[in-house]
Amino acid sequence: MSESYDIVIVGGGMVGASLAAALAPLPLRVAVIEALPPTSSEQPSYDDRATAVAYGSRRIFDAMGCWRALESAATPIRRIHVSDRGRFGFTRMDSRDYGLEALGYVIENRAIGPALWDQIGGHDNLRMICPARVSALTVAGDGAEVTVSREDGGSERFGAALVVAADGARSPLRELAGIDNDSRDYGQTAVIANVSTSQPHANEAFERFTEHGPLAMLPMAGRRCSLVWTMAPEAAARVLAAPEDAFLDELQQAFGFRLGRIERVGRRQSYPLTLVRAGSQTAPRVALIGNAAHALHPVAGQGFNLGLRDVAALAEVLAAAVRDGDDPGGASVLEAYEQWRCEDHERVITLTDSLVRLFTNPLGPVKAARGLALLGLDLLPAAKAGFVRQTTGLAGRLPRLARGLPVA
Repeated sequence: MSESYDIVIVGGGMVGASLAAALAPLPLRVAVIEALPPTSSEQPSYDDRATAVAYGSRRIFDAMGCWRALESAATPIRRIHVSDRGRFGFTRMDSRDYGLEALGYVIENRAIGPALWDQIGGHDNLRMICPARVSALTVAGDGAEVTVSREDGGSERFGAALVVAADGARSPLRELAGIDNDSRDYGQTAVIANVSTSQPHANEAFERFTEHGPLAMLPMAGRRCSLVWTMAPEAAARVLAAPEDAFLDELQQAFGFRLGRIERVGRRQSYPLTLVRAGSQTAPRVALIGNAAHALHPVAGQGFNLGLRDVAALAEVLAAAVRDGDDPGGASVLEAYEQWRCEDHERVITLTDSLVRLFTNPLGPVKAARGLALLGLDLLPAAKAGFVRQTTGLAGRLPRLARGLPVA
């Protein structure tokens, strides 16, 4: 016999756990199935990496009741400096120009993961099933059933009106649901680490485009920064294996001296960069959120924030279904969610992909145009304001949570 829930979320990382927290106030029984325990070194919601949380995403966390637990771990980004290495063009953005406390915040994943899991544990209608993996999906007209395999070799079945895929860019549930995807390898690897600098960052973030790919330095507590350094896979392998002094010298040359000397680097990690787009955001009784729907290049730090807006939109659609007495996994609910998210997905994917293509193009005329584009953005307040609204998560149709309002 299977145990029944209204919603089964497959994936308890930051996006999946955020959806569970967003649904907590609703009269829905929700199960979250997560493959990796919190103590696992492979659990990305608990590791040393940091996430850039846009101002609009802060609003979502605040409306969900999570921000209070995160605020002490959050470093505000008050200014952003964007430049093209070896070129004259640059642009600067300041939160004060747009009436915002910050353009975004940098928070270590090991603060976000526990805050969300604690939120889930505080509600009787939310259940975490971990470690466990979904091995099968069966869909009928009035519901779905997932088969869950546990570490001890046993299995369970769970029924649901709606199953949500939040299990990453290589989503097994997306495949089980028969949703195809387009994937394009950028031929780049992101090297990530925390670094310490001799001069304070003063809450300024830096995005520096180099001939090898973008290099971001995001402010953290003290004189630390979160580094995201994009380069070819062979170059990444070399810098990952380099002694610390050699790594710091090469990073210094690529970034410059805006923060003085780069003095120390923490544990270095890497991951390959691929653009993944699901062919559809839904299938019968299934919805996709986060990287299961769209995995982006890290330029401009949009990936997690786009996924959190998926969470806010789906939670609002489900709240409306509860209010109206509709089936939470019915065709009308799934259609409303898909239509809502398409424009935002397209806008953000186009932005990030275009930036990567523009700033990695080796042709001389294109390089010159890049400097003019950055300078033009800096000199055109309306264009810059539009860019800021998009990257802070304040553009387009905003869900209630993204406006700081309760989901229902």
